[in-house]
Amino acid sequence: VQLQASGGGLVQAGGSLRLSCTTSGHTFVNMAWFRQAPAKEREFVAAMPWNGRSDYAESVKGRFTISRDNARNTVYLQMNSLKPEDTAVYYCATGPHTSRSGGEYDFWGQGTLVTVSS
Repeated sequence: VQLQASGGGLVQAGGSLRLSCTTSGHTFVNMAWFRQAPAKEREFVAAMPWNGRSDYAESVKGRFTISRDNARNTVYLQMNSLKPEDTAVYYCATGPHTSRSGGEYDFWGQGTLVTVSS
């Protein structure tokens, strides 16, 4: 069971990035993205359950979109109108259900760094 996150990089404020999380070893149905900025705790970003409405943190609502391609076992996080405060390591995760609490997730990707310059 592995999750591989990619797509991070350096972007100017107002720009866009798309993160990908490819899963192997299992078909994951409940997926989420979290992030951790330097010297800060990990925080919830977005989640997509298999049969419900996606959920977003207030700080990213309207700018970020979570989506999935089941044929590719991949979940995406499209990030638009990026701000310097979005700078963080972004992690994908999966678990038996979606939650805003990281403790509810069983498997995590290795993280991908997003840096937004002002």
